[in-house]
Amino acid sequence: MARGLLRYLLSGGALAALLTMALPAQAAPAFENPPPDKIVIKVATVNGSGCPQGTTAVAVSEDNTAFTVTYSDYLAQVGGNSDPTAFRKNCQLNLVVHVPQGFTYAIASADYRGFAALQPGASAIQRASYYFQGSPNTQFRNHSYSGPLNDNWQATDSTDWAQLVWAPCGVQRNFNINTELRVSAGTSSPDKVSFMTMDSTDGDISTVYHLAWKECPGR
Repeated sequence: MARGLLRYLLSGGALAALLTMALPAQAAPAFENPPPDKIVIKVATVNGSGCPQGTTAVAVSEDNTAFTVTYSDYLAQVGGNSDPTAFRKNCQLNLVVHVPQGFTYAIASADYRGFAALQPGASAIQRASYYFQGSPNTQFRNHSYSGPLNDNWQATDSTDWAQLVWAPCGVQRNFNINTELRVSAGTSSPDKVSFMTMDSTDGDISTVYHLAWKECPGR
């Protein structure tokens, strides 16, 4: 019996089990402090039915931990006298991000806000994707809403540290943000209007993108 127990303890499965019990759970890496120098974000191009020219602006927080995209004409609607193409609105932002030398960044989370007025039987989707120039387009992240609804809405996309997609070090790669609002009449009355906006009570939406930072290798 002693020899059998010894063979078991020396086996890979038993050793792995012992190590698992002996070692504490590994904590997620802490976010590094943002660089002390300012980052500069400029809009290279803006395209889409949800962001006509002159209706979108970008601002960077003073502590370099977030930037805000403000929309003033982002609305999708169906029903009543709505334009047949108005059920879907989208916006693609191509941003030039200048970061201090020796640092790289990733989008850790994004907060979206707006207002939805959905008739019973109607539904809506807010979706977004993010990717760097030259990299494969990421999967859209969806947030669904169903009528009846007549209220403000908020959605957050969050990414675990291990899954963050970092900007390449030492190479300028524009950052792309694709967003979309889509409203479906469903079983609602065709005479009733349902709509969804990315805006707040003052007519603007402040979509906030939170940044994670780390130093590039060899800095």
